[in-house]
Amino acid sequence: MDGQGAIGTAPDAAAIEAIARATIAALPEPFASHLTDIVLIIEEVAEDHVLANLGIEHPLDLTGLYHGNPVGQKSSTESGSLPDRIHLYRRAILDEWIETDVRLDDLVAHVTIHEIGHHFGLSDDDMHALEDLVTDA
Repeated sequence: MDGQGAIGTAPDAAAIEAIARATIAALPEPFASHLTDIVLIIEEVAEDHVLANLGIEHPLDLTGLYHGNPVGQKSSTESGSLPDRIHLYRRAILDEWIETDVRLDDLVAHVTIHEIGHHFGLSDDDMHALEDLVTDA
């Protein structure tokens, strides 16, 4: 993947999703087996109430968000709850892509792994190590 869309067009949601799914598929065990039920959602920008709850003023300041309980906090007695979800916000990702000149596939992988890190309750250092493992593969 070259990390860019066709000349003159911004990558669409399907392109962002494909990069994110490829990133998830490249994760080693034990991570991969814990991600089979994660729902991946690509949206243009975060909804106003999400931004307000996070104290974020501008929708282009949020590239991704994890909704759910980290793996270590899950309970077998939970029922009826929504599945864990990773939201990626396309316009915010594209804005950061333009501002930073980072390859799009690297940026989407970074955001995806950061949100997966929340699923596992990883530290920032652990997230960076996992990202290095996946992007160096």
